[in-house]
Amino acid sequence: MAEKQAKKKVVKIKSIEETLWESANKLRGSVEPAEYKHVVLGLIFLKFASDKFEEHRQILIAKGQEKYIEMPDFYGMANVFYLDDISRWSYIIQNAKQNDIALKIDTALHNIEKNNKALKGALPDNYFSRLGLDITKLSSLLDTINDIDTLKDKAHDIVGRVYEYFLSKFALAEGKGKGEFYTPKSIVNLIAEMIEPYKGIIYDPACGSGGMFVQSIKFIENHHGNKKEISIYGQEYTNTTYKLAKMNLAIRGISANLGEKAADTFADDQHKDLKADFIMANPPFNQKDWRAEQELKDDPRWRGYEVPPKSNANYAWILNMVSKLSDNGVAGFILANGALSGGGEEYKIRRKLIENNLVDAILVLPQDMFYTTNISVTIWILNKNKKAHSRSIGDAQRHYRDREQEILFMDLRQIGEPFEKKFIQFGPQHIKDIGSTYHAWQQDSNAYQNIPEYCYSATLDEVAKKDFSLVPSKYIEFINRDENIDFDEKMSALQAEFADLLKAETESKNDLLAVFKELGYEIKL
Repeated sequence: MAEKQAKKKVVKIKSIEETLWESANKLRGSVEPAEYKHVVLGLIFLKFASDKFEEHRQILIAKGQEKYIEMPDFYGMANVFYLDDISRWSYIIQNAKQNDIALKIDTALHNIEKNNKALKGALPDNYFSRLGLDITKLSSLLDTINDIDTLKDKAHDIVGRVYEYFLSKFALAEGKGKGEFYTPKSIVNLIAEMIEPYKGIIYDPACGSGGMFVQSIKFIENHHGNKKEISIYGQEYTNTTYKLAKMNLAIRGISANLGEKAADTFADDQHKDLKADFIMANPPFNQKDWRAEQELKDDPRWRGYEVPPKSNANYAWILNMVSKLSDNGVAGFILANGALSGGGEEYKIRRKLIENNLVDAILVLPQDMFYTTNISVTIWILNKNKKAHSRSIGDAQRHYRDREQEILFMDLRQIGEPFEKKFIQFGPQHIKDIGSTYHAWQQDSNAYQNIPEYCYSATLDEVAKKDFSLVPSKYIEFINRDENIDFDEKMSALQAEFADLLKAETESKNDLLAVFKELGYEIKL
């Protein structure tokens, strides 16, 4: 008997997220991930909005205000979306087995958007009818979502948690080149920890599904700040992702100005006169042909700098963000490592950014942090007023040594923990430690010291002597790893060595052919 009990399998209790994902996965096949994420997330939003509506409806009844329960204004003032009869989850579930359920869901989402101005342009438009979903599978998904009590545990943000899980899963499912709408949350958390967006205007020029904003608000709440003191501005190019962002923010009650429409940040800037206190961004890496040859050459965003090359938008994103910073603004953003060095217009822009004393810190990240690429990328911190920012923490200025003429370089490639089998993320302690190093460097010279293989504070003179390269390994001392090799020099040496080998191979081949020819044999290659 004891032996039988020992052999019993341990049954893993599935989380809400896992159960939903399995149910949603049944829709796969005829429906691409890029499409069905809008189906699933649209339904989760519908359930959440309906639960909030029903909760507030009961509050009005309990207060003796039953005559107001069908007036949208009495919901809007409580930050609750008004739903008419045929948009409520109860109506959808009652008709879940009907052949026209897809049309009913589309109608419900359309009416919710029409009745709530804050949702203009946010909800999936005619997705369910257009996709021709299998009724049985759709009905099964509705039953699964129906089991979620979205209001059960407000502190743990069930709906937000589901959204975050699904967005990461969709990014994984869509693979390289398609999951750009999602930035791993540990990277977002690290940027928030470093630039501390407590109060003011936050801007993201390539906001994707709004993850930067969500994590910023969580950071503020975790540090006992007031999210009402933050104003959010963003822009997104892809229409479906723009809708995702608006939904993602709406379920959390986060108001944001994402522009009138989905639009190209360069060709159709939705926030031309904006000056932001904080910028957090993960723009597309190495974007090619982002402008035509003569387009945007006189754009005010590059005033005082070279025009960014049309072959790569990295520095166009940088200059767009620089132009949007307020006098004391700070930006934290992610770029491919190639932007740290290189020549041409990019070199000239990078040099001027350094000479203008805007570059605060450069952090190279581990490989395999992103779902869409396995390359190592870099966090840039730009600071419009390094001295003012460094002295903003009161007592710390006692030990303050001017940092405005220095740049902090950090190598984080050996830091992190595994997740989802093949990916890397920063844990909470990693984020805290990295943030502490940065803030110690900013505020207190006694608390900060250069650490081999981890960090180095370089003067602008040192950077100038390295020809304005921002590659961390050019400055950080490496002892246990062979990282103090100059990459460009090594590549040049390897290139020369490879050329010599090819030359020797050609000569050997010609000698061999000559021998055969002397023996009377002609070999044609």
